[in-house]
Amino acid sequence: MASIFKTVSWQVEQLVGGIEQGSIRLPDLQRPFVWPTTKVRDLFDSMYRGYPVGELMFWDDASGEASRVIGHGSGLGGRHQIVDGQQRITSLYASIKGRPVRNSDYMEKQITISFNPFSERFEVRTPALAKSPQWIENIATYFESSKRTEREFIKRYESSVGELTDEQEDHLDRVFERLGDLKKYTFNVVHIAGESGKGLVADIFVRINSEGVRLRASDYILTWLSVFWPEGREQIEDFSRHSRITPQRASEIAGSPIHWTPVNPFLAVETFHVVRAMVAVGQGRARLQDAYTALQARDPQTGYVDEEKLHEQLNRLQQALPVVTDRVNWTEFIHTIQMAGFRQARNITSSLNVISSYILFLLGRTRFRVDITTLRAVIARWIFMAQLTGRYTGSAESQLSKDLSRLELVATGDADGFVKALDEIVDSEMTSDFWRFGMPQMLAYSNAALSPAYQCYLAALNILDAKMFMLDMPVSQWMDPTLPTVKGMEGHHLFPRAYLGRELGIDDVKRVNQIANYAPTDWATNILISDRPPAEYWPELLQARHIRGEELQQQIYWHALPEDWHLLDYDEFLARRRDLIAQVTRDAFSKLRSGRAAGTVDDNFSALERHDPSLRELVDAGLLRPGDLLDPVDPDWVVDAVITDDGTVLIDGEHEFDALDDAARFLDVHNISGLEFWALEVNEGLTPLTEVAEELGERAA
Repeated sequence: MASIFKTVSWQVEQLVGGIEQGSIRLPDLQRPFVWPTTKVRDLFDSMYRGYPVGELMFWDDASGEASRVIGHGSGLGGRHQIVDGQQRITSLYASIKGRPVRNSDYMEKQITISFNPFSERFEVRTPALAKSPQWIENIATYFESSKRTEREFIKRYESSVGELTDEQEDHLDRVFERLGDLKKYTFNVVHIAGESGKGLVADIFVRINSEGVRLRASDYILTWLSVFWPEGREQIEDFSRHSRITPQRASEIAGSPIHWTPVNPFLAVETFHVVRAMVAVGQGRARLQDAYTALQARDPQTGYVDEEKLHEQLNRLQQALPVVTDRVNWTEFIHTIQMAGFRQARNITSSLNVISSYILFLLGRTRFRVDITTLRAVIARWIFMAQLTGRYTGSAESQLSKDLSRLELVATGDADGFVKALDEIVDSEMTSDFWRFGMPQMLAYSNAALSPAYQCYLAALNILDAKMFMLDMPVSQWMDPTLPTVKGMEGHHLFPRAYLGRELGIDDVKRVNQIANYAPTDWATNILISDRPPAEYWPELLQARHIRGEELQQQIYWHALPEDWHLLDYDEFLARRRDLIAQVTRDAFSKLRSGRAAGTVDDNFSALERHDPSLRELVDAGLLRPGDLLDPVDPDWVVDAVITDDGTVLIDGEHEFDALDDAARFLDVHNISGLEFWALEVNEGLTPLTEVAEELGERAA
């Protein structure tokens, strides 16, 4: 039997040239994210020292199907498709040619590697290295014009440090020659014969990438789609990418008008979210591994692929994807989340609650033909229930599978049956015992941002059209994601931290920061409260704000203040307030359940793009330093994270990230940014990175 592969040697300059010309192309067989920049640096260092850096694998498919050009390739030929080694090849190309790549948020970033010819060290570019006369700031300039870069480096060095010695000149001659020889570094490339077929190539990819790195079932499905339906894979990528940017920004990137994107206040869509929805709607499956097995269409007895079944499964997905990515469906669903009282990403503590609810929304709209007004109402209360109970937070696939099975008992087109089935589940979860015992227990927690119960309480205040604590400002406006954040407009302690520590000896962060000790208000109110006991400041606050009568009763109700709360023992206050928060939330849900109330609906997402300072900016400014320890702001969450010498975040000694957001997502935190999630360990305790970043803004101002 003839071999399906052969090994050929390729030099770096041939690889980079092939990418530039388009003869080497990237099939969408892999997630499109590059390594941390430190791995790119290490790749160049290993090559410079002559170390092996692994084999590459190409599929010699002359048709050029299922592929796209890396970087700025011309697209000529596309004969060699990269099966394994995409990270290395993309990193080489981007660094040598100075081309941008996309990060995990689908935004362009530059990989800039600096080189010190004296110490022969490669490093990720920093402002300090850029200023140093001993470093070439960007090796891309050397590969673009080696002689010019050498001259400029020597001129800069001699003007700053002094004339080179003969020994230094000889050393630089040898080093620059060796640096230039990186273009001649040789990779062994395994070429898979073009006639091997798509299924075999996909199988090889899965086997290779299953070793050492645990891939999700969604990655296998994306691989399968990349081979058998590349246009569909690209549509999935586009939907995910565009969920992060406004139409204006998308138009700027594309260079042509884009009139709509799925940008929204709640979720930066990942490709696996789209896959999960597509599989559920098209195949009726919740378990992605089962879906992937069905897509392979292998006969369990013979092992051969059943072509008829394969095309049947592909057709199901091809019909489902346009439903999942439909503009009207997505927009109506976002309105439905808003109707449930939620206004921003931090309100939704699990992305799977969103996607699972979207699946039920789509099934109600397509299979069961529920009218849109009724569908919005039933899914709004479903989302509220799912968020409050954490329905899809644990075994999401198992729970979704049960929900889909329940709907299998409802006849196609039976709108009333669909509504009845979902409402029966909602009522079985939101019982009197849940409101009386379950939710108060969920509120005995010390991080409001990550608490589903507290976020649902805020949604309830929105539904009830409540005002902020002792302010004439709607809670809905405070929660508006499109408005710029107002400094100090946040949750503040009702029993001040300093008072609890000084007078009551309570300095444990978990007790001080209990959810029931917070109320949404502004910095001016907090200043008035200062570090005084409630018994002292509460009467003054009432007088200063001129709040009395019915207005005062509304404030007491909305903010769940027990009778004579300012005179209560701290622990008794917490216990009684938890019960009242649950009661307020129950009242709002009852209005939602009856269809008599809804939260604010808004389509204006033009200001949603965040511009938080990056980890690199904080490190370069000296606000974060190598060796600094990071902790989640939630004291119940134990994570070993440290800022490395390279200015990255290292978690548990092995997982390295260039971005704070990526480090938070690694821990499955999606509803708040990395800047909001992480805090810096200091002698006094923890300083949230949001406060650290404020100093950067003050310097800029």
